[in-house]
Amino acid sequence: MHRSVKVIAAIALLLAAAFAAGVGVGLRADRNPQVRTVAHTAHAAAASPEEMDAAHEARVKAFPAKTAGLGGQPIQPKIVGGVKVYELTARPVQWEVEPGVTRQAFAYNGQVPGPMIRVTEGDRVRVVLKNELPESTSIHFHGLVPPNAMDGVPFITQPPVKPGQTFTYEFAAKPAGTHMYHSHSGDDQITKGLLGAFIVEPKDKSREPSVALDVVMVINDGPLGYTLNGKSFPATQPIVVKLGQTIRIRYMNEGSIIHPMHLHGLVQRVIAKDGYPLPQPYFADTLNVAPGERYDVLVTASEPGVWALHCHILAHAESAQGMHGMVTAVIVQK
Repeated sequence: MHRSVKVIAAIALLLAAAFAAGVGVGLRADRNPQVRTVAHTAHAAAASPEEMDAAHEARVKAFPAKTAGLGGQPIQPKIVGGVKVYELTARPVQWEVEPGVTRQAFAYNGQVPGPMIRVTEGDRVRVVLKNELPESTSIHFHGLVPPNAMDGVPFITQPPVKPGQTFTYEFAAKPAGTHMYHSHSGDDQITKGLLGAFIVEPKDKSREPSVALDVVMVINDGPLGYTLNGKSFPATQPIVVKLGQTIRIRYMNEGSIIHPMHLHGLVQRVIAKDGYPLPQPYFADTLNVAPGERYDVLVTASEPGVWALHCHILAHAESAQGMHGMVTAVIVQK
């Protein structure tokens, strides 16, 4: 057989083995360090069932594991002439996504996700971006409706913010709802961590549900792996609630692929999409969240116990060594 034909045949065999093992669901391995490879599959095949069970148990028992850094922390504005001013500095950081696993990230104010901005509908908002990255960047306020010049798209609505430069965005916060902010430069600045939640509370809160917890869950994939709020299992944070209480979960997909979020044992009542209340809410145990989408759900803690919450593309949540990536749990206490 000709040498090139042998090479092609060998590659085909490797790919076949990989896809049989579940590789190929999600991102390419070169884009995502957590995607399983043929080498991982070979390692799993070499492990005994007892070793696989032990590895799985160890990861579950470590949950929630401690890591350096916590993203999505609320940021308090400075008030200048009635305007809420937020200062965001974009710079490279080393980010620990799970115990012992640290990756190069881009972050706002040293956090992945960036600080959570929460304002009231109609508030005057000013966001001052300082670029300490080695490349140009910008901020787009995803779901908000600012003046065109504040939309954050280089060469369309503004010049790129080059390294060392500062750019100021100012607008009235509208509409109410669950929104995001993120870079609009290049294809990987967001997946490296330049993202955050931007919540606009309605002026009229009379129709807002009463909840014990309001949980923001930023879903991401790419160079940092499969993450929930910047962390991979077992370093993700559980949602702890008492029996009978209702919680609100705000899903935001800042990644490049879909993530069907599945909750065991409890029902999700979907009340809003992309910040807009649904005229007819509906129930789901699995909610498919596409890139750029936001969904608000209500969950009533009707059954005690520890209920898994995870992406149902299984390669994003499980492997032969146990659970990883996009896994957390709702813990209902009696």
